[in-house]
Amino acid sequence: MQIVKVDPRSLLDNPNTARRTKSSPQADALMTATIKAVGIIQPPIVFRGPGGENGLMIENGHRRRDGAIAAGLAEIEVLVKEAANDNGAMNSMVENYAREDLNAVDQWRGIERLVAEGWTEEAIAMALALPVRQVRKLRLLANVLPAMLDQMTLGDMPNEQQLRFIAAASIEEQGEVWKANKPKKGERAHWPYISSALNKRRMFARDASFGDDLAAAYGIEWVEDLFAQGNEDNRFTTNVEAYLGAQHEWMTNNLPKRGAIVEVNTWGDPELPKKAERIYTKPQKSDHTAMYLDRNGQVQTVHFRMPDEKKKAKVKAGKSAADAGGATGEAIVSRPRPSVTQDGFKMIGAFRTDALREALGRAPIEDDTLMALLILAVAGTNVTVHSPSPGDMTGTRRFNRHAALLLDGDGKLSFDRDTLRVAARSTLIDMLSCRLGHTNSGVVSRIAGDAIGADGFFANMATEAFLDCLSRPSLEASCVAVSVLPRQRVRETRAALVEHYKEGLFVHPAALFAPDVADLSDILKARDATLKDDEGPEDTQSEGDGVSTTPAEVADGDKVEAGGDIPADEIIIEGDSAYSIAAE
Repeated sequence: MQIVKVDPRSLLDNPNTARRTKSSPQADALMTATIKAVGIIQPPIVFRGPGGENGLMIENGHRRRDGAIAAGLAEIEVLVKEAANDNGAMNSMVENYAREDLNAVDQWRGIERLVAEGWTEEAIAMALALPVRQVRKLRLLANVLPAMLDQMTLGDMPNEQQLRFIAAASIEEQGEVWKANKPKKGERAHWPYISSALNKRRMFARDASFGDDLAAAYGIEWVEDLFAQGNEDNRFTTNVEAYLGAQHEWMTNNLPKRGAIVEVNTWGDPELPKKAERIYTKPQKSDHTAMYLDRNGQVQTVHFRMPDEKKKAKVKAGKSAADAGGATGEAIVSRPRPSVTQDGFKMIGAFRTDALREALGRAPIEDDTLMALLILAVAGTNVTVHSPSPGDMTGTRRFNRHAALLLDGDGKLSFDRDTLRVAARSTLIDMLSCRLGHTNSGVVSRIAGDAIGADGFFANMATEAFLDCLSRPSLEASCVAVSVLPRQRVRETRAALVEHYKEGLFVHPAALFAPDVADLSDILKARDATLKDDEGPEDTQSEGDGVSTTPAEVADGDKVEAGGDIPADEIIIEGDSAYSIAAE
């Protein structure tokens, strides 16, 4: 082999190169910028091609040749070797197949070597075509525990957010957390747990309600988080006690009338006074305000209402009557807790709605099924028929968005099948709802979800919030199904289920879409009545009107005249998936 200098424009392309896919413009720009900054570090490998002494063909290094031309270099060094029998096809394949981008740890170590050689961060960034901020972020890996770096070198990398949580903590704190969460040999580290444990030691300025005066009084010093986004306040402090003390003093100084500072429970919810009713709507003047600190140290506010004194008296009188009844020998029977509470069914409605909409957006649906689903949606309990009042156009924007897909610039129907399918799916997504309340479509939404396999689109329901809505027998039945041993305490059983399904999927049987036979009774009765009404003579033509209204003829597109024009319907969307079809 020998190294010679040649004009890069004279090098011939190798028809046997393994890399045929054109690289991205960004990658080409990076190559050109690197060559301009530091030149070609590894010369391209060439061999004598069919063009004779001056015909050098590239074996490896096409992109380096192109980058040199783009950088305006008149000459580059190349390594000339003897031509292989396959004109370098195998070497090209191996060279490209085995190549892999450097991971973050290797990049950091390379940058540290360059810094030791006297390179500045700005020069490194220019040579590698990287932002200076990115170089500084990588240099922060110097603050990561060596044992964690060894794990990251194996290819087990945390994501960027987890990495910045880890790097911002002290080596001592990282050592304690790593010792408790160190993975076994051959396993991956649980970076979410590790970063979460270290993140709790940091409190952000953007979450603070207090100002600079209280920060100075409590000795809080802010540190800039260089890993975070550049468009927000990224200052933080590791002095958690001082931070929470300043937040608590701010709450005390800003406590409203009828206000109280409360603690939080195990799940992070405020502990309201006994018998207090939490208010989710606009509070009244007689309502109370509770202020508390959430798990992130932020000040949160909720409103609650205490029972009226008159109601207390009625309750007391009722208890006295019950006591009197007990004295006569009547047994007082307490109602057992249901398998799923009312709040649990509310959450099931939300889970179902999300799964149904996900299925409607992604699952394969035949055209005839799509048409049937539209009819089902219009039959939902959240669809009502009434006469429109003047100016009542509330909620038409969402429907107009779907209808607009089917029109051309002149407002005439003009669409292809794909556009029609998209519009139909979007309309169904807006109309069908399983959430409890006036937006609920009823059993038709469950029939639709069962028809398109929406059970396969559920999110994981193994959360503390949902499992807290299950009775103990229902919770333990869910444990038996996956061989999880129920604990003595319900709270520990919930935690065991959450841990078991942290990487899996739990769907409670009560959430599945297939409705019970009892739920279908009303709609099946309507079906039987409709079929009975349709039985009769096929010819329903009235004498003298000359118009046939048999179903077949109507389906063929014949115009039906029934004593005047058919009034145009108007579809109005009310709130979340609540539709009204108004006919004059």
